[in-house]
Amino acid sequence: MFIAVFAGELVKLRRTLAPWVTLGSLMTGPLFLALFMWIVSDPGRAAQFGLLGTKASLSGIEANWVSYASYLTLIVGLGGTLLLAFVAAYVFGREYSEGTAKVMLTLPVPRRVFVAAKLLVVALWWLVIVLAVYAEAVAVGLGLGLPGITWTAAGALLGNLLLVAGISYLLAPMVSLVTVWSRGYLAPVGFALGMLLLGNVIGHTGWAAWFPWSIVPILVGSVSAPADALPVGSLIVLAATFAGGVAATMWRLQTADVNQ
Repeated sequence: MFIAVFAGELVKLRRTLAPWVTLGSLMTGPLFLALFMWIVSDPGRAAQFGLLGTKASLSGIEANWVSYASYLTLIVGLGGTLLLAFVAAYVFGREYSEGTAKVMLTLPVPRRVFVAAKLLVVALWWLVIVLAVYAEAVAVGLGLGLPGITWTAAGALLGNLLLVAGISYLLAPMVSLVTVWSRGYLAPVGFALGMLLLGNVIGHTGWAAWFPWSIVPILVGSVSAPADALPVGSLIVLAATFAGGVAATMWRLQTADVNQ
């Protein structure tokens, strides 16, 4: 039963441009970083690009692989968290926008199966985006001949990207909960943006490790120096947030009125 529902969710994606739009949006990150790297690699080039060249020079970016990988991890960690929220909102909210939620809710299938299948679709969708961005980043790094790029360094970047992507995914069920509760796209995306902003604020306090949306900013270094490892408390908070989000989403669908 689960396989059939999961396959059905995948088929739905074949009829939409959303996967390509989300993929393209995050894949612009390595390209913009590459442009900045190319500008700062030649001091005279910054003057030729005017304001953009000035911004590149003042950004602190250095034309090497370490700097490139660090900023890319930041983009995937923060920008990706918001993008993942859109993915989750789309997967869980499409039936409401198309008016087919009633059909889904009246099928002879446990509603928790729909939640599990949709979360797996979100995970695969997100994984494909991250791997594509990683492949693009390595190709760009090799193309630019950035100093410091080795297979070991490239492998370290893959590990970092998968780590921040995995942590971001643990927050996705909370977005799915807001989606099925509000029955639309706007509220969950707004919720994710608000939590991301709040997470960056709390990231400057002593409570950062205990607030789920502050953990990614801590890890990628947007609020302080990048953390080498997360404390056990943060891992417990993330696990509890994920489990609570999944359970609450299943409960919400289980108690939803078929007339909604």
